[in-house]
Amino acid sequence: MNTLDPVSDAAAYQAFLLAALGEDDPAVAQATTVAAMRTLIDEAGADLRTRPEPGEWSVMECLGHMLDGELVTSARYRWILCEDQPDLVGYDQDAWVAGLDHGAGDPEALLEFFGAMRRANLDLWARTTPEDRERVGLHRERGPESYSLQFRLIGGHDRIHLVQARATLEAVRALG
Repeated sequence: MNTLDPVSDAAAYQAFLLAALGEDDPAVAQATTVAAMRTLIDEAGADLRTRPEPGEWSVMECLGHMLDGELVTSARYRWILCEDQPDLVGYDQDAWVAGLDHGAGDPEALLEFFGAMRRANLDLWARTTPEDRERVGLHRERGPESYSLQFRLIGGHDRIHLVQARATLEAVRALG
């Protein structure tokens, strides 16, 4: 479960993610995520799949959620860039983590898939114009969001869940 996301209001959720990014360049911030995930996987070792408490996510489940976020956002970027004000569907993150059994996933496959998508998304960002970045999709839960906003949100999302995964590892180690 995502214990570091205490907000349910759409504007508050956006502000929460944007605050995690701060004034940093979102492309630069996102370019560090795969290496940070690798470090967490290596450090977690045998604790990778251990939940600190029932109902909370393990390190592997946190990273699996980040993969889901990248996959969903990848599609949203493309819809926004190619269609006029497309409908952007939300998703139930806990249902995805459980339904896709991220806790049992292969960390190397996760890193490979995440890394490939992230490289493609960073390349796409670098090729877009300022006008492209202001194109808007209509998120069903949060309302109008530009490509630029979506791109900044995922930078904050990375940071929030890397902190969550690190805190999870520390909590697991404190238990045993």
